[in-house]
Amino acid sequence: MDHSCHLGAVDRRTFLTLVGVGLLGTLGGCSVGGWGRRSSGVRMVPAATATTTSPPPRQALPAIPAPKPGRPVVVSSAPGPTSQVVLTVDDGYCGECVAGYVDFAVRTGTQLSFLPNGTFAEFWTPHLERLRPLVAAGQVQVANHTWSHKNITRLADASVRDEIQRNEQWIEDSFGITGRPYFRPPFGMHDKRTDNIAGSLGYTRILLWNGTLGDATVEKPEELLALADKWMRAGAIVLGHANHPAVLGVFGQLRQLIAGRHLEPVTLDAMLGTSRATG
Repeated sequence: MDHSCHLGAVDRRTFLTLVGVGLLGTLGGCSVGGWGRRSSGVRMVPAATATTTSPPPRQALPAIPAPKPGRPVVVSSAPGPTSQVVLTVDDGYCGECVAGYVDFAVRTGTQLSFLPNGTFAEFWTPHLERLRPLVAAGQVQVANHTWSHKNITRLADASVRDEIQRNEQWIEDSFGITGRPYFRPPFGMHDKRTDNIAGSLGYTRILLWNGTLGDATVEKPEELLALADKWMRAGAIVLGHANHPAVLGVFGQLRQLIAGRHLEPVTLDAMLGTSRATG
């Protein structure tokens, strides 16, 4: 199943990146201009070189807060200078990829933000017992990416609400936490109408991105690493997917890249000053 959009003559990876920063013409005016000019010197090394971190101590999850409707704000990067970076992982229709990301989080303690679609619940459910302690500890955040990954700009108002609310209920039931206030529209496709619907449901942060691993489509590991080298920078919200297995062999290299640039991987809440306890 391929949930990437069909873009005709436009390269899909380029489109996803440009949509994420709100541009379809040029990267010249975006906050990441100039990234990728210097090679990081990333080498292909075994993933096993990553260190092992003990599981986080058991903690209680905060009560799920009631929705707080408000004006939606589009976010795609850190609000100011920082050494932080957020790795967001969308979708999840590759079971071994979901398992790989979960193992990476457990093994290394790396903070991640998952944006799964409930329609792929069969691939997430086997890992909930490992994920819930990470969510409780604040290492893993879960946000909303709709139930079935449809282009919501083409849906009626009621269907947009259903896509968001149905996925929110699945997130609450599965992970014990709310996805609010972060909502990422599939393909990055949104408009004022869909933003306002999301805001009315308490999803007041419309989440885009300003860097991508390009793995919404099938790619080679070296292609993924080249894009990571280009976009994994301070203040970035990086778009990844648990959809194709190229990522499975490069977790060690990704962690090496982050460490080599002295970046601090954090959750959306940590970078953007929000809280799952208040939604």
